[in-house]
Amino acid sequence: METLQKICLVFTIIGAIVWGIIGIFDFNIVTWIFGTSILSNIIYIIVGICGLINICLLFNHIEAK
Repeated sequence: METLQKICLVFTIIGAIVWGIIGIFDFNIVTWIFGTSILSNIIYIIVGICGLINICLLFNHIEAK
């Protein structure tokens, strides 16, 4: 399970960097690389699922204390 958590954390960090680039430069690197295709939607879905997993990990960590 620890490997999955680390993978999700990496995807969440990458997603945050992409959002930062969108906010600062108004440039969507995912759309630039993959276009507006189903692949870009899949990437956004994966990052969103990883974010939800990280939220669950946060609450599990709080309950463990």
